[in-house]
Amino acid sequence: MKERLLVKLGGSVITDKAGDCTINRSRLEEIAEILASHAQCQIILVHGAGSCGHPEAKRHHLDKGVDQNNISGIFITHQAVRKLNDAVVNALRTNGVEAIGMHPLDACVADEGRIVAFDCEPIRLLVEHGVVPVLHGDVVMDRARGACIASGDQLIRYLARPLGVDRIGLATDVAGVLTNGTVIPRIDEKTAETLSIGESANTDVTGGMKGKISELLALAREGTESEIFHVSCLGDFLAGRNHGGTVVKHTIGDSY
Repeated sequence: MKERLLVKLGGSVITDKAGDCTINRSRLEEIAEILASHAQCQIILVHGAGSCGHPEAKRHHLDKGVDQNNISGIFITHQAVRKLNDAVVNALRTNGVEAIGMHPLDACVADEGRIVAFDCEPIRLLVEHGVVPVLHGDVVMDRARGACIASGDQLIRYLARPLGVDRIGLATDVAGVLTNGTVIPRIDEKTAETLSIGESANTDVTGGMKGKISELLALAREGTESEIFHVSCLGDFLAGRNHGGTVVKHTIGDSY
């Protein structure tokens, strides 16, 4: 039976987060080639918004909700993230990967900024038929706020268990979670308390690395570990090799 992997591409990996929807197409091509060479895996792909979505969400204050003064921000932000999603899907398909974009706005409901409903059945069926679903951070409707931003990291936490994922990997623009320039090989609740994790230096309405660790620790408490590594080590993660990054666990065990 094929191993089922949930892979997250950070927004800073596939866009220039300091730009305005500047897509790193050469990086996308490299990633697509790697994913195409691992057809032995069932892959569910999630990507961040990077500079295609975060600036729009910030300008329209969607992290605070919506009213009649900023409701147009739903369309504007969603169009930005769809542009990036189309680029990811097209790169994959050009390299022979049967991929299709899936947009959280279409099927996701949140309440006070947290996802409370998402029909996972279409994703599961696509994967079982050999298709790679490509999801992304998105603006979604929110019962309390009208709308909110559902980050790619929050999507990972919500989707992992119902989809029966075997391993979770987050490809970033750094070698893992760093302290003083050194990779922290593992993080659990205790070690997280001693870390000084900053926010993203660029526009990010979802908390950057700090928000990522919070989501992954919650996932670890539910029994699912995750791994953070530099995007250049994506092939190592897919093959189950040591990537020199960070493992987020519930309890401290033997060295990774």
